[in-house]
Order: sequence, then C-alpha cells, then structure tokens
Amino acid sequence: MAELSIEADELIVHLSPLEKAEAVHADLRFPTTSITDVTVLDNAIQSVHGLRAPGAGIPGYLAVGTFRGPTSKMFAAIHRSAPRGVKIDLEGESYDTLVIGCEDPEATAQMIRRPS
Repeated sequence: MAELSIEADELIVHLSPLEKAEAVHADLRFPTTSITDVTVLDNAIQSVHGLRAPGAGIPGYLAVGTFRGPTSKMFAAIHRSAPRGVKIDLEGESYDTLVIGCEDPEATAQMIRRPS
C-alpha cells in the first residue's frame, strides 16, 4: 500500500515495489505549497476517472497509475484492501490530483494539512 509523508516541505508518495511495477512509476514528490485541498474519501476508487495510461486497473478493485481526462491528469494508488483514502488537489504540478488509499485517511489528511 502506498504511504504518504511530509519531508522537508515535500509531500512524498512512497509506492511499494509492486505498485511501482503496476504504475510504471517511481515514488512521487510534490512541494507542499502546491497542495490546494485535501479530502477524505470513503470509497476512493469511485473518484478515479479517465483513461489509464500507464498503470493497472480493475474496475471497483484496483487503480494504480496515471489516469488522464480531457482537462486533467490524476495519479491513483488504491487497492480494494484499503478502500478509503485521500484526494489531494495540486496546482502547478504534473498531476492535478492524487487519490491514495490509506487505512486512516482522517489522520493522513490532518498530517498533510498541518505538516510538522
């Protein structure tokens, strides 16, 4: 399962080795100043939309990788084993939105909103 952390004014999405293979992507880093909103999602996979390229996906079960819409680009790392998650809106970055599954999205959202 992907993990989120704040280190030296950067939000880091740490992907497991399997997620790196599924997403065809390494860990992601974004300046915390690019974060415009953080939302807790009860069913994170329903927030993933667009054409998956590259990545892995099984509707309702798995979404890992890049998802492209007509005017947006999203990175998702969600597995059915952790259906809840956070949606992170970004500005001025290569992705407009991150949707990441996590076991305690409320604590994760609070950590992102108030980095120590």
